Amino acid sequence: MTMAITPRATRNLRALSGGAALAAALMLAGCATGPDRKPGDPLEPMNRQIFKFNDAADKYVARPIATGYVKVTPSPLRTAISNFFSNIGDIGNFANNLLQLRITDATEDLMRFAFNSTFGIGGLIDWATPAGLPKHNQDFGLTLGHYGVPSGPYLVLPLLGPSSVRDSTSWIASYPLNPGTYMSAGANAALFGVHFMSARADLLGATDILSQAALDKYAFVRDAYTQRRQYLLTGAANAALPDYGDESGATAVPAAGASATSAPAQPGAGGSSKSQGLPDYSDPAAK
Repeated sequence: MTMAITPRATRNLRALSGGAALAAALMLAGCATGPDRKPGDPLEPMNRQIFKFNDAADKYVARPIATGYVKVTPSPLRTAISNFFSNIGDIGNFANNLLQLRITDATEDLMRFAFNSTFGIGGLIDWATPAGLPKHNQDFGLTLGHYGVPSGPYLVLPLLGPSSVRDSTSWIASYPLNPGTYMSAGANAALFGVHFMSARADLLGATDILSQAALDKYAFVRDAYTQRRQYLLTGAANAALPDYGDESGATAVPAAGASATSAPAQPGAGGSSKSQGLPDYSDPAAK
């Protein structure tokens, strides 16, 4: 879904594979022809095939691993691991809020990281949130959008999930901010594996709802991802989605459709956890 996964975005391997996946997707774009191709989603035939592959990989690999991780790992330890990676994510939030000149948000991100790293034993305990420091969710795609760069066509990346041409740059831009970049290959692989299991385990409930509620999982994920990205960028509760059904591509449909509103709240304008939006289906494991 995030699906996504989404998994947000993760470590060294994710950054490297993101660039390769984008290049492969763009080379295959010329094959996305036929009657199913729509102006609002011109790469739909190709995207659906990649989505199908991702869904199968999740069903037979990612989900069983995440389920086993939940069964053998005590809840307090899972929470600590999730907090650890969330704390690392505040580095990217700080950098992107600073690039967007959101000085207050950037300051809160820096304070969160310093506070949790110091008093939270390296981020294992989240003291910053109950202390009143909000969690933001920013990435380089939102930074580009802040300065007017259009998202481009919706794009499903192999193993990484929903994205767009603009948002796919986040995987590459996060590379120097990733602590795993400066570790040995073995340590980086171990860090990636733990992050993957933790992120996928956090999304088990969301994917159960998706499987039960969505008649067309691809369309549901596409609409949810697109609306959430627009919400994070603009803060508009009723941000318009591209019209995926109108062959003219000249109009937009309200974002308040059934598939776009049947999910729990998530961060909204400026990426603050105090706002409301849709679940983050951008995690690569969350299919």
